[in-house]
Amino acid sequence: MKISIIGTGYVGLTSGTCFAEVGHQVTCVDNNPEKVKTLLDGQVPIYEPGLAELVKSNVAAGRLKFTTSTEEGVRDGDVIFIAVPTPPQPDGSVDLSFIEKVAREIAQCLTPETGYRVIVDKSTVPVKTGDKVEQTVRRYAPEGVEFGVVSNPEFLREGCAVDDLLNPDRIVIGSNDDRALAMMQKIYEPFVAPVLVTDINSAELIKHAANSFLALKISYINAVANICEASGADVEKVAEGIGMDKRIGRAFLNAGLGYGGSCFPKDIKAFIHISEALGQPFGLLKEVESINANQLERFLNKVREKLWVFREKKIALWGLAFKQNTDDVRESVAIKLCQKMLQEGAVVAATDPQGIETAKKFGDLEGDISYHADLYETLDGADALVIGTEWPEFAQADLSEIKKRLRTPLVFDGRNILDPKDAEAAGLEYYSIGR
Repeated sequence: MKISIIGTGYVGLTSGTCFAEVGHQVTCVDNNPEKVKTLLDGQVPIYEPGLAELVKSNVAAGRLKFTTSTEEGVRDGDVIFIAVPTPPQPDGSVDLSFIEKVAREIAQCLTPETGYRVIVDKSTVPVKTGDKVEQTVRRYAPEGVEFGVVSNPEFLREGCAVDDLLNPDRIVIGSNDDRALAMMQKIYEPFVAPVLVTDINSAELIKHAANSFLALKISYINAVANICEASGADVEKVAEGIGMDKRIGRAFLNAGLGYGGSCFPKDIKAFIHISEALGQPFGLLKEVESINANQLERFLNKVREKLWVFREKKIALWGLAFKQNTDDVRESVAIKLCQKMLQEGAVVAATDPQGIETAKKFGDLEGDISYHADLYETLDGADALVIGTEWPEFAQADLSEIKKRLRTPLVFDGRNILDPKDAEAAGLEYYSIGR
């Protein structure tokens, strides 16, 4: 199939690359000439395991190309995916201006001679956005143009997006156009996964409902962790016992600092706004947000209790990215931790296997902070170690080296990645969440 992807951000680039990997001809369009040049030079502007290799091999094979021209994308793609940002607005609603702009550009590039085109919302959008896309294309396209509109939400986890795309657990295709549905099913023939075909509104709602439910599980186990701390129970054992129930499952029942990243916070706010706009307030999700916000402050209070004050205390911070296997610091809880410690006068020595450069550019960190490639260098003379991201490198760290380098042997594990017994045996004063 001939596919075009408008937008080569995280979703667009990984989706386009994986479509090329299974044999489709893919044109990726982006309005940033520097990004397109970077990609044409064989460099990938984001860190995602396995992605750079796939981009290089598919460009070399002639299945993947990059351009700044929407006209070229519309000409070359029978199916045109919209994968542009949908950032949050102050009231929690979604800024759909990028979607609207691309829909207009596509419409203005269509002609009756172009032939039938399928226009696909790949970005996470509020329910009924598909209707607006269809109206916009009809308004700006010449008479006689034939097209269908589809919602095809992505379910990618940063850090394992390539595997999620090549081996999805489900594919959701929503449209009211049988011709468009048939073409979408053809695109996904190489993928072995259940395919759910539904109306466009249901497909759009599935993404927000799914992400909100996963965030609910995280906030739920964090609320349970607080009860565990008060009662002397172990949240890891409680989560294991809960997760053994196949109706519940163990995934997303890891107590810690709470959820972050570019999806969960934004999508929950959006779903709350959507439900209120429809006259069906979703109070449960407001509590999910509240628990998540409180989790960070509870953790900081643990550190304050032992250090008394942050001012002029050196803190070794392990972790800047919002999760392991990514360099993404958007809505990172580790970054928020860092911001608060710096605001209270701490001296922070930070490390992250992939997130240092993005933190420098986008972390909005002001104060006495230094960055170190070597995680053990951060510990030299530090009054405490704070773990903010669950990188395997941190979980496998040499505990005796931590003890030797810290000024005082205080360790605050915000991701529960160290074993309390091992930490105590190494002479560390160890504090985690719910244990």
